[in-house]
Amino acid sequence: MTQPSAARQSPEPRFRPRRPPTYSRSRGGRTVVPDSTEPDRRLLRPGLRLVIAGTTGRGRQPAQFYAGPGNRFWELLDAGGLVAERLDPEHAERLPALGVGLTDLVIERVQRVGHEPEMIIHRTPFDTAIRWAAPQVVAFVSKTAATWYARGAGERLPRGYGELDWTVAGIPGFVLPGPSGANNGMPLALRTALWGDLADFLEASAVPPIRRS
Repeated sequence: MTQPSAARQSPEPRFRPRRPPTYSRSRGGRTVVPDSTEPDRRLLRPGLRLVIAGTTGRGRQPAQFYAGPGNRFWELLDAGGLVAERLDPEHAERLPALGVGLTDLVIERVQRVGHEPEMIIHRTPFDTAIRWAAPQVVAFVSKTAATWYARGAGERLPRGYGELDWTVAGIPGFVLPGPSGANNGMPLALRTALWGDLADFLEASAVPPIRRS
């Protein structure tokens, strides 16, 4: 996973027409979407309880979410009490029906002649997608993902896990320990407990039903 470094938010030109993305064959587990800075909306719906966000490169979408060797995403999602049934990458399309959506913040490494490489964070289209889905909570799937967003938004970088002291497009934010094999040095029991903290945070953030007399 690329580590955060010098970064800037992408400029958003006015009156840019939106064109539907065109897809090519999957390469290395990711589908290429030429020149797209839009976040993946395949598993977003309006009114979700939770959106879990990672990061991806410009023009790339995962062929399957969190399907890499050693990735415990689906195990943690279930064991943390965030969904009512155990799923796997092949059944990810079931998530929105369980109130959970997945997407990615698009980041891009740019090399200009005579300058140091820099990372562009395409935060504005990400925020637009989050506002459209309007979940109760946005959870970053790792501290690295949360750090990229914080750099693009000019917010304080996260130091630990749990509730953020800033919002994501006006929505409460949360940081999870990463589920990938690269984070297997953290005991599974601890990761499970921290994902369980998100379930508790969701419950505390739930909008109470309107009582009618």
